[in-house]
Amino acid sequence: MKSRAVLVYCLVIGVICACVIASMMLGRTGLSMADLVGLLTGDAPGRVRLVFDWRAPRALAAVVFGACLGISGALFQSLTRNALGSPDVIGLNAGAYTGVIVVLMVGGAGFGELAAGAVAGSVVAAATVFLFAYRKGLAGFRLIIVGIAISAILSSFNQWFAVRADLDESMRAAIWGAGSLHGITWTPLVATTAIAAVAACALGPLAHSIRAFELGEETAASLGVRVERVKLAMVLVGVVFTAIVTAVAGPIAFVSLAAPQIARRLTKSPSLSITGSALVGAGVLAVGDLTAQHLLGDVSPPVGAVTVTLGGLYLIWLLLRE
Repeated sequence: MKSRAVLVYCLVIGVICACVIASMMLGRTGLSMADLVGLLTGDAPGRVRLVFDWRAPRALAAVVFGACLGISGALFQSLTRNALGSPDVIGLNAGAYTGVIVVLMVGGAGFGELAAGAVAGSVVAAATVFLFAYRKGLAGFRLIIVGIAISAILSSFNQWFAVRADLDESMRAAIWGAGSLHGITWTPLVATTAIAAVAACALGPLAHSIRAFELGEETAASLGVRVERVKLAMVLVGVVFTAIVTAVAGPIAFVSLAAPQIARRLTKSPSLSITGSALVGAGVLAVGDLTAQHLLGDVSPPVGAVTVTLGGLYLIWLLLRE
């Protein structure tokens, strides 16, 4: 690993740690560094432990979820060989939103039912895009175009539901669709982290094939890589990383799109890095959530609104450059 990449990764880790500490210290009930040290030594009073249990899952969720989205973005952008090839652009977020809406329409209301609907919606959307884009192989540009079309169709259905549905159901769908880390507890965080760890194990066997894949499909095939199988595996693993985050927090846009490209430009690397994308994704979401909590005082918008605002500016800049 190049020394510049090591330096960048260390700086990003420093930013992530600073955001986590700030997220736990700032708020109406402020905590001091002495309180945090007391938590580590077991000398903290009950008030401090209560605030820690309330704030820590959200702060850590921003890191874990951001890393998952960064990895997913790197996989899809490597697959499509295009900076626009991220899960939110090709319709996975819209599919998850549709899945939640379908659950609400059939009477589901629990967290588990909504999460299952989001995962199922992402998987069905990915399968639909894959089937329509596959023509004697999976071309990256065709995958993006088909994904944008599927996303537009699903978004139209989602908007129709918002107009026609019962007010309570429409409000629940809208709140979930904004993408928020508010109210995250230890149980969904631990479950998401465990699934992400299992999915990360699949990245090891894929790493060599992905590096060869970046040299071009013909070159990768000449090196013994089964191109179509690798593409399918990248889609499946990428969908898992996106779906588990969307199921818990709702669709958080643009982190998957921006993190891999920011990491590549910071490290001046010619190729995308899974590690760099995960770290930058964690940093982007940690900064975004800290901004959402404290930038506007008592008003705390969902982190999805912050990432959409920042991501829109990034997308304009990217389109102008590319």
